[in-house]
Amino acid sequence: MISFEQFRMEDGVPIYLQILLYIKRGMVAGTVVDGDELPSRRMLSALLSVNPNTVQKAYRMLEEEGLIQSHLGAKSYAVVSGEKIAQIRTELLENDAQNVVRTLKQMGVTREEALALIVKYWE
Repeated sequence: MISFEQFRMEDGVPIYLQILLYIKRGMVAGTVVDGDELPSRRMLSALLSVNPNTVQKAYRMLEEEGLIQSHLGAKSYAVVSGEKIAQIRTELLENDAQNVVRTLKQMGVTREEALALIVKYWE
């Protein structure tokens, strides 16, 4: 079963999106693999102390993207393939990079300063 022990809520980001990103990042990292069982909607809502509809929304979005498979009244399972992982990885990296660049530009950081920061923290 997919563990949510490492899940930490962030202020300002809708919880259903945080759940969605947690699952996607787990797929990219290899901690969520094909066939892994997800906690039931009720179990996860109790674990995270959120409304069950919030978990339902995240699971529905994952289903629409073909990343989990659910059957009415049955368990939900991860559907992971190499192609999907590559697609998710690209999507996540591009979104994160765009957010970082936008923030740095808003702060008046030059391209050279930004690259120097990346090099510094890469090491």
